[in-house]
Amino acid sequence: MAEPSRTPSTTQHPRLQAHVLIVEARFYDAIMDQLLQGATEALEAAGVSYDVVTVPGALEIPGAVAIAYDAAGPAYDAVVALGCIIRGETYHFEIVANESARGLTDFGMAHAFPIGNAILTVETEEQAVVRADPARGNKGGEAAEAALALLRLKRLMGTR
Repeated sequence: MAEPSRTPSTTQHPRLQAHVLIVEARFYDAIMDQLLQGATEALEAAGVSYDVVTVPGALEIPGAVAIAYDAAGPAYDAVVALGCIIRGETYHFEIVANESARGLTDFGMAHAFPIGNAILTVETEEQAVVRADPARGNKGGEAAEAALALLRLKRLMGTR
């Protein structure tokens, strides 16, 4: 059996008229620089405009998405969430990892709102560096592509 492809689809899509919000939790600067670069490059390649807002940590990302949605309404067509959670010695890792993912998933489903999630949840900083590396499959770019894929699906299905 062939192994599934781990590379993004190369299917050509028409340029999207869209405005995307990137919400980043700037906790590990070097990692976040690369995730943000990957996300912005993917959005620019798709011809999509974007804004970037920064929050203190990953747990604040879902709240920032809700605030932006409430304040701007339809001003944003999709969101890309960027963050990095590295396991420490306490249970805090599980809380932040699970609750940030749950918050984004719940919001996306409740509002039929496209969200690409690149909140890295890793055991070590080394693992985060690998996942943020543009040469090894930058997760920020993958999250931006996922958000755009969901936006295309939303528009194809004619949902509000």
